[in-house]
Amino acid sequence: MRLWVLALLVGAALLAVAPAHAAASRRRAVQYVGQVNLNEASATQLDALPGVGEKAAQSIVAYREKRRFGRVEELVKVKGFGKKRFLLLRPHLTLEGPSTFRVERLPAGGGRGAAR
Repeated sequence: MRLWVLALLVGAALLAVAPAHAAASRRRAVQYVGQVNLNEASATQLDALPGVGEKAAQSIVAYREKRRFGRVEELVKVKGFGKKRFLLLRPHLTLEGPSTFRVERLPAGGGRGAAR
């Protein structure tokens, strides 16, 4: 009887974890390509950056309306953007040219370690 109850609990635990793992796998199946011009991008374009939501995008727009960015590192002066968040975004930030940033969905099983 105890073995049956233990098996039932283990099975239930596995079923509970499986959907969360599958959802996490789907969330990671994207890659970020291109850059966003901090001085020209719309709030919608800024919102597409990883870890940047609508409120943070509006904060960037409000900051640059007062003073344009002279260096991308100035992003840490915007409320809600610390060094850690800046370092995550740095590869996707520029002050020159058009915003080319986009999110691409990878094919199933096509993570960084997958053969192409």
